[in-house]
Amino acid sequence: MSSSIRITKPHEIVERALELSTADGCVVIADEGSSANLRWAGNALTTNGVTRGRTLTVIATVDGKEGTASGVVSRSAVTADDLEPLVRAAEAAARGASPAEDAQPLITGTPASPDFTDAPAETSSAVFTDFAPALGEAFARAREGGRELYGFANHELVSTYVGTSTGLRLRHDQPNGTLELNAKSPDRQRSAWAGRSTRDFKDVDPTVLDAELAVRLGWAERKIDLPAGRYETLLPPTAVADLLIYQMWSAAARDAVEGRTVFSKPGGGTRLGEKLSGLPLSLRSDPNAPGLESAPFVIAHSSGDDASVFDNGLPVPATEWIADGHLNRLSTTRHTAGLTGMQLSPGFGNLILDAGGEKSLEEMVASTERGLLLTCLWYIREVDPATLLLTGLTRDGVYLVENGQVVGEVNNFRFNESPVDLLSRASEAGRTEKTLPREWSDWFTRAAMPALRIPDFNMSSVSKGV
Repeated sequence: MSSSIRITKPHEIVERALELSTADGCVVIADEGSSANLRWAGNALTTNGVTRGRTLTVIATVDGKEGTASGVVSRSAVTADDLEPLVRAAEAAARGASPAEDAQPLITGTPASPDFTDAPAETSSAVFTDFAPALGEAFARAREGGRELYGFANHELVSTYVGTSTGLRLRHDQPNGTLELNAKSPDRQRSAWAGRSTRDFKDVDPTVLDAELAVRLGWAERKIDLPAGRYETLLPPTAVADLLIYQMWSAAARDAVEGRTVFSKPGGGTRLGEKLSGLPLSLRSDPNAPGLESAPFVIAHSSGDDASVFDNGLPVPATEWIADGHLNRLSTTRHTAGLTGMQLSPGFGNLILDAGGEKSLEEMVASTERGLLLTCLWYIREVDPATLLLTGLTRDGVYLVENGQVVGEVNNFRFNESPVDLLSRASEAGRTEKTLPREWSDWFTRAAMPALRIPDFNMSSVSKGV
């Protein structure tokens, strides 16, 4: 990294880019990121490292006779010398573009962040000060117990500075930590996984996860073959998160109004107000949710179905997407809110599902007469947007429960299910807890979910190769 990046403060980069702009409007987003990581295999650390970087996004807007056009250009490792070419490139893109459908006046009036001119927050290997010794203890216990641990711990901290030609000066610091731990038998025939999300690694203990995985490897000593079919199934919080995150990615109001999603009503309109579940489910997002804090204002590097560059800096309120089991909101930008006549509901930075349940997953297992207990899902893909039918695979442990006890590990399956349909069929929800979505952990980690009991989860085929 060049010295000019180190000595040039991000807020100064933002101010200078705005000064250079000759467009009718300008938004500048500076993302200052740092990360620290540990990786291990076979009960021993293999690599560790710390990285830092900067990405600058310039959004130029140009007012023309036919409307306002926008141009967006992003570049990494930007120095002071790179600023003018970057700003000019964004302006050229705007002048060469057609009028933007989502054009709106840039946001004004939001109070400046008091720390806007402060240096960016940074992570370092110190974030693992307490975690690393505990990981060493987990290695020792695993060796003693005849199992091998593989995995990684990653911590990122991104300071985002947003400045606009209309006077906004906003900043948000977003920490994001993930821990993924795999335990394997020495012959590699048995595998179990556990994951956690964290802001600072002070609330995760690898020895606790190792103990959990040891139990699961023990369950897997007995192998049971089951055919495809519908089974009563306990979905753990990580699997519920993966499914509902995809559901929210498909919950744009405009798409629903235009008849293209599961939230479209046959014959026209949307399913707003419709009862989606017999359980008193609440699905919400809240930038101030403890332990799941996210940006309290819109940060949009590009426009799409559920985001608009013109909305940068727009306050993001707490939003209840599903209330008491009923569909309550669909996501909107200012443009699509006006287009659809719906309430303004900017996108989500975290996701929390709650039905008032108090049982742990272990307690739900204990009350199961016969059913399957999943570990996690992966390779999730959309089959039919009209019903939000998804397909995917189970991974790292599917267990058979009989009379409240896990009696062995069964084969993996391919599933075919719609998360919206699952909510309508769920017969029980457990206690809501922070969880790491395994499939989407590269894009979304801030989630809190309960385990769900599904009476007839569709295992559409046996998957022998996973």
